[in-house]
Amino acid sequence: NYQMAINSEIFVDKSEMILFINSLINTNQRFVSVSRPRRFGKTMAADMICAYYDREADSRSMFEKLKIAKSTESSEKDKWDKYLGQFDVIRFVITDFMSGCKSVSEMIQFLTEEICDELLEAYPDIVIKNRINLHMVLNKIYAKTNRLFVIVIDEWDAIFRVWKDDKEGQKKYLDFIRDLMKDKPYLSLAYMTGILPIKKYGKHSALNMFDEYSMTHPMELAPYTGFTESEIKDLCKTHDMDFKEISNWYNGYIVSGKIPIEFRELYRQGEYEKHKFPIYSPLSVVKAIHSGIIMNYWNKTETYEALAEYIRMDYDGLKEAVAILMDGGKVKIDTSTYQNDMVTFYGKDDIMSLLIHLGYLSFDDETNEVFIPNKEILDEFKTSTKSAEWVSTFKSFELSQKLLKATWKADADKVAELLEEAHDKAGNKTYNDEAALSYAVQYAYYAAQKYYTTILELDSGKGYADIVYLPSPTYPDKPALLIELKCNKSAEGAIAQIKRQNYPERLEHYKGNLLLIGINYDKNLPNNDEDFKHHACVIEKA
Repeated sequence: NYQMAINSEIFVDKSEMILFINSLINTNQRFVSVSRPRRFGKTMAADMICAYYDREADSRSMFEKLKIAKSTESSEKDKWDKYLGQFDVIRFVITDFMSGCKSVSEMIQFLTEEICDELLEAYPDIVIKNRINLHMVLNKIYAKTNRLFVIVIDEWDAIFRVWKDDKEGQKKYLDFIRDLMKDKPYLSLAYMTGILPIKKYGKHSALNMFDEYSMTHPMELAPYTGFTESEIKDLCKTHDMDFKEISNWYNGYIVSGKIPIEFRELYRQGEYEKHKFPIYSPLSVVKAIHSGIIMNYWNKTETYEALAEYIRMDYDGLKEAVAILMDGGKVKIDTSTYQNDMVTFYGKDDIMSLLIHLGYLSFDDETNEVFIPNKEILDEFKTSTKSAEWVSTFKSFELSQKLLKATWKADADKVAELLEEAHDKAGNKTYNDEAALSYAVQYAYYAAQKYYTTILELDSGKGYADIVYLPSPTYPDKPALLIELKCNKSAEGAIAQIKRQNYPERLEHYKGNLLLIGINYDKNLPNNDEDFKHHACVIEKA
């Protein structure tokens, strides 16, 4: 399979990856779990690993022509061919064994029988009595021959993607993988590929011997996650393609690799970024270069429903976050609660964490922000949000953008008018107290997430400012916003409180580019009063 990849018209040589994998052989770090989206070259990397390590592959003539043999990382101590053809390799694709099976238990039995048949054929002197168990067979082979194994599992996470709700079966599967690999003397390397990181299951997250190389934390495998910028430039030059257009359509994934020890102090000082790699979607690039036509190739291998299914879920703030992303903004998320499956979601952050692993969002691991990487993926979002249920979300987002622009202009009357319009859309049972008013105002200003970091209840030393929006480093020209809220009082009183308690003192370095905003809402007016649901606003520059 790897030879056919090399024979192809478009082949990007990622063989230097093996130098890193070699450094893990026969160490405690020999357990490697690689998760990437579809079309990001996982299977080709697995083919390469099998071709390199398999003692029967006879691949020297292949690899001595590749980058690995010419790499400056190769030394006399750790030569590029140190482990070439040194192991028995067991490679299996989980989806092949799921086909035709009705349960995880049946699939495990099928897989075990097939692999054991091949092992016993290869080692006819091994005697197996009674029950066949894969790790017992491997133990016996190792005890008799001292032969070490490399095990490569492709689509290892298919159980969690196809049999999503079979919790007991999933636990059996994790136990099977653990028993096959953990603390086994016959194993020199375990290499698994999938879309999802390893499933968390309490003690059954107990594939804890594996290091995860994912879209959020690819570590040393960052430059092998997709095509790098230098590789794209070479392809564009060779095939007469417009680099800027290729970049606009297929670039945008940012991944962080390992920071060399000698540069870590510079990194802490904010003066080193060479560990960050812009990554391109490989399959789309290959198709565009083959055809000479730059277009959306993502939807040729993935239907838009795959995205639409998740972003239409009714989690608070999810649709608003999607609107911000589609407007070119970034959204801060917490990835720690995501359970690494496709059914367990506790909020919008879990949905967006899944979308990172599916390739629909890029992730900045330093700011914990997600964003839409490129035009190809933006097209997928546009297609997935064409249904009627998205109309009100985009209208609300447009209203929020108008509110933000009116605020920047210090047009207090317009701000009050737009807040009232936003409240009309929110229904009649909101704004019961100042806390509810705070939530509603934040919701009305949700377009501000593109430009600002939101701080609630900022401690000023003399009190707490209700809502503060601080401009992000990307938009330093935007004014800081300090908002004080009142119910059944006055907007002028809110401004007076800001000054009396000297809230702006904490924002001294924004002086000259700071807006003080007082907002009042009278909740006690009856619904037949002309000022019912009326907002008052005062804005002053400071």
